[in-house]
Amino acid sequence: MDIYQLRTFVAVAREGSITRASELLHLSQPAVSSHIKAIEESLGLSLFERTARGMSLTPDGERLLAKAEDTLAAHQALMEEAQRLKGNLSGRLRLGAGGSSIMATVGRLVTVLAERYPQLGVELEHATSLEVLTHIRNGSLDAGFYNEAGDVDAAITAIEIARFGICVVAPPGLVSRGFAWPSLAQHTWIYPTSSTCCGKSAENIFKLHQFRPVRILNIDREPMTRTLVAGGGGIGLLHADSAAEAKLRGEIDILYEVPDAIRALFAHLSGRARDPLIMAATEIIRNPR
Repeated sequence: MDIYQLRTFVAVAREGSITRASELLHLSQPAVSSHIKAIEESLGLSLFERTARGMSLTPDGERLLAKAEDTLAAHQALMEEAQRLKGNLSGRLRLGAGGSSIMATVGRLVTVLAERYPQLGVELEHATSLEVLTHIRNGSLDAGFYNEAGDVDAAITAIEIARFGICVVAPPGLVSRGFAWPSLAQHTWIYPTSSTCCGKSAENIFKLHQFRPVRILNIDREPMTRTLVAGGGGIGLLHADSAAEAKLRGEIDILYEVPDAIRALFAHLSGRARDPLIMAATEIIRNPR
């Protein structure tokens, strides 16, 4: 009994039909029947009952099915591990990077992948967090980094890389202490679009305190936002570490820190968890050297 015959046994058991199993395995129906016959002869057991509705497992077949599935999973894991040990992963891994808070992690992942798997090509796409997540879902990206303020979709598997806060900041002395939120409506507000974590935080502030700025500049690059705020361009939203550094330099005042932290995530479709390329990237993310 070989691994291909075992795979055929599991396919027929799951599908309940030689016809559907043959389509799934891209084998002829006689070949599938031949595999089942060979397994039954080698084991000396009857694994299926042939009925008008198709193929039904016998009690012996039901007991062996779980073992067969475990064996196939172990075989797949062995082959993937051997491939990684040989360092011969090849093909193309398409990664997305949204936000600036995880650039060091992105750089480390790309560097280590190049060292371990020289035959593997890596494409890196810089985009917003929303675009990265959308492209993972539609398959145009294999995996990616993005920022998330809420829960992760059930179809996505994610690893938390970091957490960070968001601060509302202003040029030094622009806003007096003990300010009222509606009074800030007269100033220009600078932040990314509402689909980003900073944009969502800004919109939540406006909704909570019932005001809307007279002017909004949507800037999706945090260094530019910091420069504009420091130059007197208006009120902006910055990641907490950047805001703290700017305050130490005397560039800005911190008006408010958003209470809910933002998570920086590495994510891929849950259905691709056993993909060797995804597994290689995930291993590096989970075990940084």
